[in-house]
Amino acid sequence: MTSSLNVSPGLVRINDASTLGPAIRARRRAQLLRIDDAASLSGVSVDLLSRLENGKGSVRLDKLLTVLDSLGLALVLGPKDHPTMQSVSRAGTGRPEQT
Repeated sequence: MTSSLNVSPGLVRINDASTLGPAIRARRRAQLLRIDDAASLSGVSVDLLSRLENGKGSVRLDKLLTVLDSLGLALVLGPKDHPTMQSVSRAGTGRPEQT
């Protein structure tokens, strides 16, 4: 059995839309989905998914959660000082967040 403090290398700390978008795009591409197919599966427009992936404009929370769910992703909240959150890498750095 693994400890709840073990963090998957696939976890990324998202601090803003410019780091969220590329993470969503990478997941979509890893699943070999074209943007129009992913949008259709998510029940959102291609324009919305494109804006989300590019970190442009605002997206309603319910739409974001729908896209994340359809791509097999989850939004997880926790206190920044929790040991698990401390060990989650910042997007693009591969290193844990330094506080």
